[in-house]
Amino acid sequence: MPFVKDSQDRDIVPIFIDGAALPIDGSRIHPVIGSTDDRTLHYYAAADRAACDRACEAAWKTFVGEALATGANGWRRVSAETRRDILLGVAHLYNKRRAELVEAQVAETNCPEAWAEQNVNLSIKYLKEIASRISSIHGEIPPIEKEDTFAFVFKEPIGPILCIPPWNAALVLATRALASAIGAGCTVVLKASELCPYTHSLIVDIFHEAKLPKGVLNSLSTDRSTAAEITTHLIANPHIRKIEFIGSAAVGREIGAVAAKHLKPILMELGGKCPALVLQGADLHKAANLCAQGATLHHGQICFSTERIIVQKSIAKEFQPLLLKAIKDQPPARAVSASFAEKGSALLQHAASSPGAKFLTGFPTLSTPASLTPSIILIDTSKDPNIRLIDEESFTPSASLYVVNDDIEAIRVANSSSYGLNATIHCNDMERAMKVARELEAGQVHVNSSSVFTSATGPQGGVKGSGWGRQNAKWGLEEFLVEKFVTWHGRGGA
Repeated sequence: MPFVKDSQDRDIVPIFIDGAALPIDGSRIHPVIGSTDDRTLHYYAAADRAACDRACEAAWKTFVGEALATGANGWRRVSAETRRDILLGVAHLYNKRRAELVEAQVAETNCPEAWAEQNVNLSIKYLKEIASRISSIHGEIPPIEKEDTFAFVFKEPIGPILCIPPWNAALVLATRALASAIGAGCTVVLKASELCPYTHSLIVDIFHEAKLPKGVLNSLSTDRSTAAEITTHLIANPHIRKIEFIGSAAVGREIGAVAAKHLKPILMELGGKCPALVLQGADLHKAANLCAQGATLHHGQICFSTERIIVQKSIAKEFQPLLLKAIKDQPPARAVSASFAEKGSALLQHAASSPGAKFLTGFPTLSTPASLTPSIILIDTSKDPNIRLIDEESFTPSASLYVVNDDIEAIRVANSSSYGLNATIHCNDMERAMKVARELEAGQVHVNSSSVFTSATGPQGGVKGSGWGRQNAKWGLEEFLVEKFVTWHGRGGA
């Protein structure tokens, strides 16, 4: 781990189950292609149904152990101290192996080195925060009305988790998911992204270097053509007790439907159409810069990206030139691949053809095969309410600009989206900002900040079409715990 060689001496990311790489099947090898020059970076082994079943079986056996038969406890009974120390060990190794982690992300996802470095830094913060919360997991002793009876509520890990992280923040989102599930006492089957299998395999390798027992974390990949079939098969496996998925709303609907069919709970963080509300009295220079950063960071390929900027009419003329300058000052970035850039370009071109959209800066066509020029598009829904860009996540370095009359209209426009992930408010009146924040339909609202802000100590998740459930700190651990109610009835009870 993470690479093995095949008979042709190719570097291959293997399927990793129960502490060992599976033998390579030459008929199921697929390339990972670099988006800058179309060269093959390396290869990965794609799982079939049999490999999926082996991974789920390993996760289940490791989770339950054989406590009643032999006294050998499974992972679910391992002490909080052990789980905490493993996560802290992973955090230490992330720093030690930082160069590897950065290099892998840059190569596979075409991201700037600074973005990859930030992923490492955030991952370490998440690991340490989650580790610090593990020993605080506790049950309750509730009062009970029956005489001579005692009641106990135990918090227990739900069981093996199917974890499906994305490519766009390849390191941090996979790390956070694994840390929360493993920290809670669950075992995991990781379905690594086919766009960054090496990055995800490095995570698995580091967890095992930190003394994670075999079978706790098992990983596999699929090629895009069989992804739906393999994912459905994994969800249906009776050993899988919960799913965590981070990705697009379209795929989330499909995964959610399969999970519902099998009565499996799911934690989903999906797309966003994050609004930034610029209210009268805001620091307009600061607001313009933060909106521009939120719209363009990582080529707009963040579910928290600022996709809509809603400014009050009384300050719009002053704010607009500041925003356009800030957008033009943003550093260039690249999409993960040419196909992703082309998809974003098509959405922007659809807007450009509408009388209700006007490009104030930038343009909808590609500037390079994998890049778009940062753009601001003025939207007038009275001229065309059916522009796809209005409520379709673009994943491009662009933002739509809306001009409104007052706070009430700003809230209405912000809440008109089917999404509800992050939102920002730019306002120097705290009371006013808090009132507006409470009215916004979003999982997170940040005042005088970029929409891409996140904290390891606060809950993270969406409402409406942005999913449900919460990650980070104690909230992430709770997602993978269930309550068990146990009562003791004494001799005096009837």
